[in-house]
Amino acid sequence: MDDRRPSDEDLLEPVTVDATTDPLGMIEGRPALVSYDDRWPGLFMELRTTLLRELGRRVISVHHVGSTSVPGLAAKPVLDVLVAVADLDRALECVPVLEGLGFEYGPEDDIPERHWFRGRNRGLRTHHLSIAESDSSYFRDHLAFRDALRCSPDLAVEYEQLKSELLAQHTTGRPLHGGKTAFVTGVLNSVGRSVPSTASANKK
Repeated sequence: MDDRRPSDEDLLEPVTVDATTDPLGMIEGRPALVSYDDRWPGLFMELRTTLLRELGRRVISVHHVGSTSVPGLAAKPVLDVLVAVADLDRALECVPVLEGLGFEYGPEDDIPERHWFRGRNRGLRTHHLSIAESDSSYFRDHLAFRDALRCSPDLAVEYEQLKSELLAQHTTGRPLHGGKTAFVTGVLNSVGRSVPSTASANKK
């Protein structure tokens, strides 16, 4: 759940990321896949504590999602965070607070069920943060997909293999032909979630 919809910059040649010193960080627009890092959960918990303190009653809960939230799963070295709120419009109050924490707001985002932010460190992409209503399909689908991978090591292995294959396609410049959408849709259907929109599927 840690991809945005493929764009022109996604077709650039992938690079290898050395995560021995920095567990997070990806060159903008250049795909990368690294082995699971045991430091990711701790980094999320530190950020969660900060977000709950700074955002206070504006939010309901903060969740670790995306591939970095699944133990043992190779992932882009970018932490995906999902913040639950009661009302998306009122959640715009969170924008200046998050900007004060170093996040960049992406008002150009084309997924209507969320507010989306990126985090950077020394010019590298390190975080994706989404705010969504707790009863929205976007929120529920992300948690359902994460939990399905956490509960099934075989499914997680299959997902990792798919991501590796898609990354190999990047090296030849071939289009992804839907990328992970079919896989994500199948997983969500298997756990009783309705088929998501293309935008929602491509975010997982």
